[in-house]
Amino acid sequence: MTIATFAAGCFWGIEAQFRQIEGVTATRVGYSNGTTVEPDYKQVCTGETGHAEVIEVTFDPDIVSFESLLGTFWKMHNPSTPNQQGLDIGTQYRSAVFYHDEQQREQAELVKKTLDNAHIFSGPIVTEITTADIFWPAEEYHQCYLEKKGLGSCH
Repeated sequence: MTIATFAAGCFWGIEAQFRQIEGVTATRVGYSNGTTVEPDYKQVCTGETGHAEVIEVTFDPDIVSFESLLGTFWKMHNPSTPNQQGLDIGTQYRSAVFYHDEQQREQAELVKKTLDNAHIFSGPIVTEITTADIFWPAEEYHQCYLEKKGLGSCH
């Protein structure tokens, strides 16, 4: 199994989308790449922790490739809006790929460049591509949130 970490706005919706992909074996929502140790949702929402709301995706690379996950990631949000996805505004909602190895970094940079050159989005892609830092799991009530509210499916 392999891990990928993405930030694309509010983690509830992106978790539900990633869980639908064959080969994704688990997901966790949480916070990453900030400065506060063991942050909670209230702290992250202030925008002062530096953390992004992230999804940690565990996947079987024999079934789904990291490149395929990248394709899904860039389709599920607008990567040309800095620190904003829809009505969610703040650094915690930034677009980011937090890579776990050099191969993930190279693939993310290549796909970003290809999409940017194709001018698919309303502006240049501002997605941050940086090393994954400590993943702090979000509170239990955030895990599979949409399923718990009857609005999505977690398997």
